[in-house]
Amino acid sequence: MEASKVIHAIYTDDDVLMSAVKKVKAERFHIEEIYTPFPVHGLDKAMGLAPTRIAITAFIYGLIGLTVAIVMMNFIMIEDWPQDIGGKPSFSYIENMPAFVPIMFELTVFFSAHLMVITFYLRSRMWPFKNAENPDPRTTDDHFLMEIAVDGNAEVLESLLADTGAVEINLVDKAH
Repeated sequence: MEASKVIHAIYTDDDVLMSAVKKVKAERFHIEEIYTPFPVHGLDKAMGLAPTRIAITAFIYGLIGLTVAIVMMNFIMIEDWPQDIGGKPSFSYIENMPAFVPIMFELTVFFSAHLMVITFYLRSRMWPFKNAENPDPRTTDDHFLMEIAVDGNAEVLESLLADTGAVEINLVDKAH
């Protein structure tokens, strides 16, 4: 198992962290990861991360849910077991569609929400009973940690991070 060096810079304020990220990116250093106790607005943009495509998957999953609802209701209520409920004829799907709209809506939302959660967990590799990959337990409470790969420039990087307001800077081995 190969190990590489990374620097963990710890901050106690999210505004200081944001300005530090901008300074580190301006100096063309690659930030591996940032661990925060809560979402920090604008951090993804400051790090230069690509926008998420979860909205596209949500739309696709909603269409799948709508399709399942239409096919299911057509089969159950029109083809398999048509019933005269409240005087409504069951001869065609179109004639009964106003009664089916709530079911179509609910299955669209159900499929979209549940499949989005499953996709998010699989994409971010957060499945049940997975051990935490958090390098410092303080980042679950009130500290922010910036992890930067070291490529023979530890002294320069440590000096830059000290200037950005890091309260603690640690050089550690990270196993791949």
